[in-house]
Amino acid sequence: MKLSRKFPLNALRVFEAVARHGSFSRAADELGMTQTAVSYQVKLLEDNLSEQLFLRQPRQIVNTETAERMLPHVTKAFELLNEAMLSARQASSETLEIHSSPTFASHWLARNLGSFQLDYPAIAVRLLRAIKITDFNRNPADISIRWGVGPWPDLECHLLGRFSFTPMLSPALADSIGSLPRPEDLLRLPIIGAQQSSWLNWFASVGITEPDLSSHTRHNYVEQDMCSNAALAGQGVAILNHIYYAEELAAGRLIAPFNHHFNDKIGIWLVYPESRRNTPKVKAFREWILAAVSSDMKRTEPSPDTSA
Repeated sequence: MKLSRKFPLNALRVFEAVARHGSFSRAADELGMTQTAVSYQVKLLEDNLSEQLFLRQPRQIVNTETAERMLPHVTKAFELLNEAMLSARQASSETLEIHSSPTFASHWLARNLGSFQLDYPAIAVRLLRAIKITDFNRNPADISIRWGVGPWPDLECHLLGRFSFTPMLSPALADSIGSLPRPEDLLRLPIIGAQQSSWLNWFASVGITEPDLSSHTRHNYVEQDMCSNAALAGQGVAILNHIYYAEELAAGRLIAPFNHHFNDKIGIWLVYPESRRNTPKVKAFREWILAAVSSDMKRTEPSPDTSA
């Protein structure tokens, strides 16, 4: 029997997209095919298997038990095929594509990548700031660095660290109100990114369980690097991680008025598909970044006895 008949790859790719989306039309859009062509490929596969894969119900497509059993294996098989193609296309000088959360990309990774490239001169690095979670099935990223509670299923996940945070502001803004003897005095200043859960967590850790942040809507930023830029410009007080702003604190461009920091369950993670765990460039980067972040945390994280 011909391999193409035993393993109808086109039909299996169509099946995977339909089963994942629960829709013939959305699968057709993703694959650049007509809905008729998608239906034809599914019919070919069903004939090949002598099994029905989808129940065509009004306004929806439902996976049969056979489809549910097949889907994770077919998805994994295409991941492995994709890895094989990527490996075949690699030149002698490889490129490692990294998708990273914005602040980690700009305030840690970009500042430290030089040492990785000195250690591994044959690996070129392409670094992209990623706001959305990287879909490894649809993006060319080799690895991703993301914030979250983690770990995530079907991905190899390595916790790089859970970084402490505390309110920080410019000395000029602090001087503008005289002094900040108590944490609640921060509410007299513009709060940057007041909708962030880290603000509520920090206030709760100093005994303020219901701070009134309702009026602090002017600087409604989400990404920490935007919050820090506003804080450096004297526009308000931001809740920032020590590891990113150790130099600004040391130089006096920012101050942390309270001898109290906090850690929550949110961490920064290195993630990639399980099939890539032994890829040489991924292994090299994993070993480097785990050691580099650990070393930097020892340098920048406040001592435990500085917390209230």
